[in-house]
Amino acid sequence: RWVEIWLEEYTGDKKYLTVKHYKAQCKTHIVPNLGAVKLSELTTPQIQAFYNKLQRGGLAPKSVRNVHGILTKCLSTAVQVGYLRDNPASRVTLPKVEKKEICPLTDEQVKAFLEVSAEDDYEIILKVILFTGLREAEATGLTWDVIDFKAGTIKVCKQLQKRPLKDGGFTFAPLKNNKTRILRPAPFVMSLLERRKQEQITQKLKAGPLWQGWASPEEQKTALVFTTATGGNLHPQTVYEHYKKLAKKIGAPESRVHDLRHTFAVLSLQNGDSVKTVQGNLGHATAAFTLDVYGHVSEKMKEDSAQRMEKYISNL
Repeated sequence: RWVEIWLEEYTGDKKYLTVKHYKAQCKTHIVPNLGAVKLSELTTPQIQAFYNKLQRGGLAPKSVRNVHGILTKCLSTAVQVGYLRDNPASRVTLPKVEKKEICPLTDEQVKAFLEVSAEDDYEIILKVILFTGLREAEATGLTWDVIDFKAGTIKVCKQLQKRPLKDGGFTFAPLKNNKTRILRPAPFVMSLLERRKQEQITQKLKAGPLWQGWASPEEQKTALVFTTATGGNLHPQTVYEHYKKLAKKIGAPESRVHDLRHTFAVLSLQNGDSVKTVQGNLGHATAAFTLDVYGHVSEKMKEDSAQRMEKYISNL
């Protein structure tokens, strides 16, 4: 089957999680529905009927578009190697995706979060995510060598990725778009990290022979910033559980860890940062993407600007 050949031979340039996603979608949707069709006989109406079937079966429009993206790449490669004259997936009609509303914390909830998180073991990592906009995997993958206390900067160059044990377990992986970025966060964040450094040293002394992390000050330089009480890496599920407990306390039970990143973006825009600055801090590929996600915030800012101008004119 061409799908199997494509996955095996033509996805070597893709990241681990991308290939894993491709294989899962092919196994779940593409092969069961189109696997029996000869590549040379595959038509646009067949693909259209396949997408319609997925949607009728309850698959979300965005998920249908994800399947389409994978099938399109697979068939485009078939065109490139000469197995097809053109790509039959290029002429289908795709379902419209309704943009999911983001749910940042309100100012009151941020204030409450700062208070209730003070006694939580995961306080520092959650506050760092909130005030830097780091993705969770980027935060759990921070090592001490990327933090420059003198310059007040954080170099974001990798993430800690959870993989099955057979594939290496927790592993450092490239960033989502492979672009390293330098953050210059508020001094408050750097103070949190200073505190975390001392906290980790205390944890090492307390853990004694059970300590799994760095063994010397030299090793600490490249060791993980955020670890368990015995020096192991943090597990996403544990971070999630700690945050959900706090989110419930501040009246935001549906909030996710990722919403802390959204909160940072919204706060940045509302406090006068340009879209380009926010794009750089978040690590988005383009400012257009940032504007698409947080455009509603910009619109609100325009309204506020209009009101300020009206007040100025009235005072004249």
